[in-house]
Amino acid sequence: MKYLIVGLGNIGQEYWGTRHNIGFRVVNELVDAAGMTFVEERYGAVARMRVKNAELVVLKPNTYMNLSGNAVRYRLQKESLPLQQLLVVVDDLSLPFGSLRLKPKGSHGGHNGLRNIEEVLGTSEYARLRFGIGNDFPRGRQLDYVLEKFSEEELSKMPERVKQAVEMIHGFCLSGIEVTMNLFNHK
Repeated sequence: MKYLIVGLGNIGQEYWGTRHNIGFRVVNELVDAAGMTFVEERYGAVARMRVKNAELVVLKPNTYMNLSGNAVRYRLQKESLPLQQLLVVVDDLSLPFGSLRLKPKGSHGGHNGLRNIEEVLGTSEYARLRFGIGNDFPRGRQLDYVLEKFSEEELSKMPERVKQAVEMIHGFCLSGIEVTMNLFNHK
C-alpha cells in the first residue's frame, strides 16, 4: 500500500525552526530516520521510503503554507492515490505544546494551510496529525507567535515529541487510523 505523507511549513531559512514549520520538522525526522533524502520536484521536496510493507511518498510543499493545496492535489494525482491514503502533518494552536492528535477528518480550524487544502481538494475528508504548538500569545499576536522559534524549554522536549509523531505516521500506514488513534490519542 502506498501513502502520501505531507508535512506543512514554509520554505526559506527564515522559517526554519518556527512553530508554523513543525510539519516540516516531523517529516524531516521521518525521512532521516529511514536514511533517505528529499529531492526537489514539482511543487515541493519529495522523499520515497518504505516502512515494512508500506510505501511512503513524503512531501514538503514549496508553495508556502497558504497554497499547500496545489502541491497536495498534484502529488495525489501523480501518485494515483485516494484521499484515504493521505496524511497531513500540521501545527495546531488549540493543543498544548507537544500534544499529538490523529484525526480522520475535520475542519481547518482557522489554519490557512488546511483551509487551502480543503478548498483545492473540495473536501476536509482526509487524515491529519495535529502537533500542538500552544497558544501563549497576547490577543491579536497569533501571526507573530506561529512565526516565532520554539522556546528552549520546548526545544528540550522536541525530540521525544517528534519521535512519537513519527511512530504515529508509521502506525497510520501499517495499522490504520483507528488503531493508531486508539494507541496514541489518549497519551
